[in-house]
Amino acid sequence: MARAQFDRDQVIDNAMQLFWQRGFAGGSMQQIVQATGLKPGSIYLAFDSKEGLYGACLKRYAEHSKQMIDSQLSGAADVPLALCQLLLKLVDESRCSDYFSCFLVRSWLELEADSELHQLAGQLLSEIEQRYVTYLTQAFSAEQAAAYASSLMMHIFGLRVYGFHQQRAAAMRQSLELGLSWLPWQKLHN
Repeated sequence: MARAQFDRDQVIDNAMQLFWQRGFAGGSMQQIVQATGLKPGSIYLAFDSKEGLYGACLKRYAEHSKQMIDSQLSGAADVPLALCQLLLKLVDESRCSDYFSCFLVRSWLELEADSELHQLAGQLLSEIEQRYVTYLTQAFSAEQAAAYASSLMMHIFGLRVYGFHQQRAAAMRQSLELGLSWLPWQKLHN
């Protein structure tokens, strides 16, 4: 039997858009078929299940997030200042009319706590936090970098959820400056 040929990355990207907007429970198999252009048998053959496809989407989103962090912070002369810029970029993203928050955060909040997908989302969020720790150790001790990375993740979670209040961009910026006062916000104002 010949295997169907398709662009796996494109299928994952299309499914991710559906899941990102509707959540795991809100994405029916009929909608997945429509979004991906694949027949149910091809989806099951390639990903084993709806859960397998969703897991692939979570991993792809996490890789994009890590790449975005790397592109912003890798080689930055001032990592804390680059973090300020990254956070303001996230605030700006929340002002877009097609804003859907963070796929990982939304998934982690939606999925049942004892499910494999919930655990996967948590693991991927931890990997992203560790990515921040790695960059922050360029400017702070390992212990301080870990504490700051946790604080940063907490603020990003809040920002991603609060971002649905698109008219509140100024309040979000102010809250970031107050809550993450260890970052050099004043350098942006000079």
